Amino acid sequence: MLEVAVIALRWLQYSGAVVLLGAPLFLLYSFRRDDGPNLTWARQTLAFAAIVVGLGSLAALVAQTAVMAGSLSEAVKPASLSFMITGTGLGMAMVARAAIALLGLVVVVALTPGRAIWWLMVALGLLVAASFAWTGHGAATEGPGGVIHLVADVIHTVAAALWLGALAALTILLLRRTAPDDLAIHRALHGFAGLGTLAVALLVVTGLANSWFLVGPERLEGLGTNLYGQLLIAKLVLFVLMLALAADNRYRLTPSLGLKLQGAEDPVAALQRLRRSIAVEAALGAAILGLVAVMGTLPPPAAL
Repeated sequence: MLEVAVIALRWLQYSGAVVLLGAPLFLLYSFRRDDGPNLTWARQTLAFAAIVVGLGSLAALVAQTAVMAGSLSEAVKPASLSFMITGTGLGMAMVARAAIALLGLVVVVALTPGRAIWWLMVALGLLVAASFAWTGHGAATEGPGGVIHLVADVIHTVAAALWLGALAALTILLLRRTAPDDLAIHRALHGFAGLGTLAVALLVVTGLANSWFLVGPERLEGLGTNLYGQLLIAKLVLFVLMLALAADNRYRLTPSLGLKLQGAEDPVAALQRLRRSIAVEAALGAAILGLVAVMGTLPPPAAL
């Protein structure tokens, strides 16, 4: 049961982290004009994401301590928590992540909404995203390739946050859409193509690098014979489905919306198709984060 809690809390932290980084970066990239849509929701969304990361990190600290100590009652003892925090990199990372999330919450609540807050949240989101790589498989590689693997893991985590956080922001935009926002939403969808392409390219390159270290070319044949490999295959299948949806959005649905707006036609049907497609893409991304949460608790094939 404790292992299930650890996985669930990992997923919560990942989900909050991608929003903390990807959503404000998407807003900075997409809305530079004064005629953008109403973005008052961004403040509440970022505050919620910061709370999820902060509380999720602290709860994960207790759950992970319970796994190591053997019971929840032992985990809440000051000596057990103190050892976890001061004696393990995982505990340090969780406390640091919670502190960064708390700082993000203070920034969002205390400062006037605007681009300055988004830039600050991007910086804090980068630190949160990097903290996962600090205690992940990428940090466990020894030898000359250790630094390469760690850097690849950090970039992979950041790229995933760019894509999934932007999808979360797009989903909210389309759900809250009003008619005056249609042109700005279309520009955001069109502009996201560049950021999304960059994120995908980074994910592919760094994913191959991570697989080299965690699986190795000599183990590819037997990849499906262990749970880690099976989850990795499932992750790749979901990733390909996300790519297919992203391509459909970019080359068919977004241009279709643009034609409707140019012809002064009713864009509601086109927006509904985009909303459904992006919501499904975001759901697939959330499923991938769930798989990653499980994979983080398993030894990779290279370690077997």
